[in-house]
Amino acid sequence: MAQQQFSTVGKKIPRIDAYERVTGQAQYAGDVQHPGMLYACVLRSPHPHARIASIDTSKAEKVPGVKAIIHHRNAEVRWSSGGATAPRYIFNNPVRYVGDSVAAVAATDRHIAEDALGLIEVKYENLPYVLDAKEALKPDAPKIYPKGNLSVGDGSTSAPITEQWGDLEKGFKEADRIFEDTYITKHVNNAQLERRASVAKWEGGKLTVWASTQGASNARRDIAKDLGLPLSKVRVICKYMGGGFGNKNQAQDYDLMAAVLAKATGQPVKLEFTREDDFIGMHGRWASEQHYKAGVKKDGTITAVELNAVTNVGAYRKSSGNLSGTDFYQIPNFKKVVNPVHTNTVVAANYRAPAYPQSVFGFASFLDQIAHDMGINPLEMFLKNRIRMYKSKSPFTSNALEECIVEGAKRIGWNEKWHKPGASSGAKKHGIGMALGGYPFRPGLGAATIRVNADGTAHLLVGVVDIGTGAKSTMAIIASEALGIPLNQIQVTNGDTDVTPYCVGESGSRCTSFTGPAVIAAAEDVRRLIFNAAAPQLKAKPEDLDLKDGKVFIKANPSQSLPLSRAVARSGELIGRATTNPAFKGVQGKSFAAHFAEVEVDTWTGHVKVTRYVAAHDSGTILNRLPAESQIKGGVVQGIGMALTEELLIDRPTAIPLNPSYRDAKVPTHLEAPEVEVIFIEPYDPYGPFGGKSLGEPPITAAVATVGNAIFNATGKRFKELPITPDKILHAVQV
Repeated sequence: MAQQQFSTVGKKIPRIDAYERVTGQAQYAGDVQHPGMLYACVLRSPHPHARIASIDTSKAEKVPGVKAIIHHRNAEVRWSSGGATAPRYIFNNPVRYVGDSVAAVAATDRHIAEDALGLIEVKYENLPYVLDAKEALKPDAPKIYPKGNLSVGDGSTSAPITEQWGDLEKGFKEADRIFEDTYITKHVNNAQLERRASVAKWEGGKLTVWASTQGASNARRDIAKDLGLPLSKVRVICKYMGGGFGNKNQAQDYDLMAAVLAKATGQPVKLEFTREDDFIGMHGRWASEQHYKAGVKKDGTITAVELNAVTNVGAYRKSSGNLSGTDFYQIPNFKKVVNPVHTNTVVAANYRAPAYPQSVFGFASFLDQIAHDMGINPLEMFLKNRIRMYKSKSPFTSNALEECIVEGAKRIGWNEKWHKPGASSGAKKHGIGMALGGYPFRPGLGAATIRVNADGTAHLLVGVVDIGTGAKSTMAIIASEALGIPLNQIQVTNGDTDVTPYCVGESGSRCTSFTGPAVIAAAEDVRRLIFNAAAPQLKAKPEDLDLKDGKVFIKANPSQSLPLSRAVARSGELIGRATTNPAFKGVQGKSFAAHFAEVEVDTWTGHVKVTRYVAAHDSGTILNRLPAESQIKGGVVQGIGMALTEELLIDRPTAIPLNPSYRDAKVPTHLEAPEVEVIFIEPYDPYGPFGGKSLGEPPITAAVATVGNAIFNATGKRFKELPITPDKILHAVQV
């Protein structure tokens, strides 16, 4: 379907709440204040694996200002979204990693709470521990759970994770050459700017939580479940949030701790994490060891791929632990076995495109190496093997991956700049690399309410939380386009479960594709009411009317019109509501990307500088170009950090995380971030709202491999373990 012409969609539109954000008027969870509010802090385990023999809080309780102390003996609260395969509590016994929560204190100020933590006496019985995922699978490894360390569960959290199609043996027989290799990625933290915070307040039997959450509806559901409350007795509010990148979309343990402390004291309680709490108390991206075997014909066509991998999900399993980096290639015969494994380390779960960047690094590096070994230009290799059919059998709702590759290569000047790996002369070597990426696009349950006021303005109510993607503005844009009412005449209320309808949450690039159709359907509902009200005044049938720019008019004679306010005035207001749950039939949804980078590698220092970056994306119709470009740039920078610097380092003898902070985790700053050139290829997707597809996750997926392949082109040395730090480069180039 050809690209449509829109009135509001596709423009560069500043966020509708930009003024509140830049002037400091936006209230985040950490800004919430209440009279008599208490402040809470968390005591964490210093041991990787230990049974708590006793806990004595008597000294801490005597500190003036301390109001309540909770731990596993007086607050046995299940944290259901914290563990998918085994019960996890807000305080666990035994503790299973350095940083596991042991107790929480509420006091009249934060300093008193911190002082009280130091007076809690805990006696631990140390247990054997294991830090490495492959070691954890050995028969004689210490058992973190009675069933062992393979994270066995039901449904989506079962283990091992397997996927297969075609005939693998036949595929390898058809190949002219067989290649095998192993790639390793490390645990990296989500490193969002806003520290985690929660404020809980009870009024009678009703709990209100001001949460820093990516999904207010999900947080409400989880809090109600874990505290044994009806949904009607839980309200979650999140008007503004400062980033999460995947680890704030359920109720978190600090939400539950704050609620329990508020109940115990009868006062509002704020629990705000330190930056160290952020890095070790919450999860990051799972590490992996990926072994690939591929069959390839002489012309570079893939005939079969087999992946056997181990992923480290840490002490508790909150997410799948899967790997999906082969999703962008046409592989006729395929088999994947991924073993998610528990270790006594920081939990690993969702981080922007959870299963993709680490495994795209593995497979795209492997494919780039195969191209080198076979004397094929990588551009030709990626273009030839780009995916056409999902699992070699189902068509996509739309697929402009080929255009992304062609346009991206043209923009960066691939044909002129690519050279044989290591052929660049001088101490500072130039390299160019590429990789393919993307993310699934799927529709699902969404809800929206639109009220058109007597003056012709509109009020949109949606449950979305804006975590940096511009979701609140996107919903207003969709409503404006669908209603025919100017954007500046639309008010949006969001992120309050007592007022706004259900929303899936800002995760998995689902917000627009789930809630967007509901906004359109609610607009259609209220337009029907408007046309019924306007028809007698215009002496026309409702089906002959249309609405644009705040005017209702006859389609066949647009000069015959009346202001929207006149159509609504007699009713006072008109309300449209919709709940939608669309689904694909016989097709698969996916967004696609092709990334290209140029690097300069200093062989004297090992320093890598990304000198140019081009990101070509197929996300269907771009609904708001301004934040869309920012999303691409932000995802690329996160990928560069994962490629070059970021890794949670753990001291082997003690299992203590060594660098749980921005400074020591080496998260990229503006000094390391290159200018990213963004190209949008915009096929109209018939299943997306106004043709749009997923956008938030795709940009990080290809970035890690793109940089890694560029470094190989510069140096002629393949780096198979992340991050690609200066010491590794110096060792490789000087051998």
